[in-house]
Parts: sequence; C-alpha cells; structure tokens
Amino acid sequence: MIAKTQMILLLAAAALLGAQERFDYVIRADFFAGLAGNREALDRAMKKCADILSANPRHAEAMVWHGSGTFYLSGLAAQRGDLPKAAELYKNGLDEMAAAVALAPDNLGVIIPRGATLLIASRNVPGDNGKELLRMGLADYERAYELQQARFDQLPGHARGELLFGLAEGYQRLGGAEQARQWFLKLAAVDDPENGHLSQARAFLSTGSLTGTVQCLGCHVAK
Repeated sequence: MIAKTQMILLLAAAALLGAQERFDYVIRADFFAGLAGNREALDRAMKKCADILSANPRHAEAMVWHGSGTFYLSGLAAQRGDLPKAAELYKNGLDEMAAAVALAPDNLGVIIPRGATLLIASRNVPGDNGKELLRMGLADYERAYELQQARFDQLPGHARGELLFGLAEGYQRLGGAEQARQWFLKLAAVDDPENGHLSQARAFLSTGSLTGTVQCLGCHVAK
C-alpha cells in the first residue's frame, strides 16, 4: 500500500512538471514499475541514475530520483525486519534528496519529486520525524507554486489540482486549519474537468473535513 501511494504521488509529481523536456522521462517508466513491485525495473532505474551521476556528480535531477529510490528501499528493508539497513537507507535517501535541492533549489524537476516523496513518507513516519518530513514536503510544494505563480492559470487543470491538493491536504494533516482552507479555496477555484480533487475541495470547504482517498486521477501516460 505504501509503495502504491508513493507511486501515485510521484506520478502526480510528473504531472506538475508540465510538458517541457524533462529528465524524468528517462527513468520514470522503470521507476514507477519498480514502485509497483518490479524490482528488476527499479534496479534498472536506479542504475540509470547512478550512471548519470558517475559522469556528472552534480546532476541534481538524477540525484533526487536516486535519493527517492533509496528512501523507498529503506521501507522495504524495514518490512523485512532489517532495521539497521532501513535506517541507513532512510538517512542516505534523505541526504541525497537534500543535496539535490541544495544544488538546484529552484528546479521544478528537483523540488517536486522530493516534495512528493516526503509528503507520502510523512504518512508512515510517526512523531516529530514525520512532521518534519511533512514540513519539508510542503516547503517544496510551496516553492513550486511560487515559481509557477505568474503562469499558474495557464497550467493544465490536472497539474494545478495536484499541486494545490498536496498543499491543502498537507496543511490539514499538519494542523494548519487556516492555511489548509486557503489552499482548498485555490483548489476549488480550479473548475476544470482535469482537476481530480475538485469535489474534495468543495467538501472540505463545506464540512471542514476531508473525504476520499489521496489519489492522482487522470493516469499519466508517457508521451
């Protein structure tokens, strides 16, 4: 279930990047197949990232996706009961994603994948550590919104819906009721058939609670 949800949010992250030429096209098919349970595909995606980083250690996009994959592998190690390995991979994944963001703090192809990874990870990490992951994920999504704000209304409805829902739902989980409401208001204003979270936004604004599952609608097919 964790892997499926992480895959959904990373697919959503892919949608947020728009139609520009993107690094994620190089690895995302294998990466998402890996998150769906195909370990061979995941290993292939991780190797592609590692090969790129071997040639260019400062390739921030390869670094953030490799870090996300490493972070995912920490969950698999924890499920096997190998807690020392899980802790090592958890730290390495976080550190690698942080290094990528430090290299390219305004690159949407870096901050959105990390934000998506951390937002879902925060659901499964208890206590203060989970809250810290949630705060970092929200900061990444807020920066992504700021960078695109001038042309935000021109983005596809699906991309706008995913970004705004990530912010609204994240603040709702963090306990920031007013911040959540402000993001839900923006989300409800995206009256577009591609906005898969419109009904959830309207329900929250009407009832003060969030219904339905966190999912990315529209299915992202590589083009």
